Amino acid sequence: MQCPYCKYKESKVIDSRHTDSKSIRRRRECESCKKRFTTYEKIETTPVMVIKKDNSREYFDGQKIQNGILKSCEKRPVSLDQIEGIVSYIENEINKCYISEIEAQKIGEMVMDRLKDVDEVAYVRFASVYRQFKDINTFVTELKNILMEKGD
Repeated sequence: MQCPYCKYKESKVIDSRHTDSKSIRRRRECESCKKRFTTYEKIETTPVMVIKKDNSREYFDGQKIQNGILKSCEKRPVSLDQIEGIVSYIENEINKCYISEIEAQKIGEMVMDRLKDVDEVAYVRFASVYRQFKDINTFVTELKNILMEKGD
């Protein structure tokens, strides 16, 4: 591992910790300048292509999901750990299926299913962008659906 400070090629691992189900945090020390830095190791998985609404394809990027969830959870009592948990869950579900392609719509539905359990306001915010609510009636209909589900 190359040192980010002096670019020396050798370092030693001081500490290793599991951060979640698929990455390891390693604290390293450069053998030349003795400065410490942190690296994260992730298991390499088969790349998954996301099929967009216009039938274009792009590589799956969990960071894009996280950014969308972060926006919908802005000023809400949702922790970063909860958001990262949702992203990890979705990534794990996709990888469990051993598929090479997935529709963006399925990913959006997975996000909404998880967000609904975490924070209903964040769910409605995400849904309003994802489903492209055209007017207030669409918004009200979605709220009614949430209230009907809670009544069950």
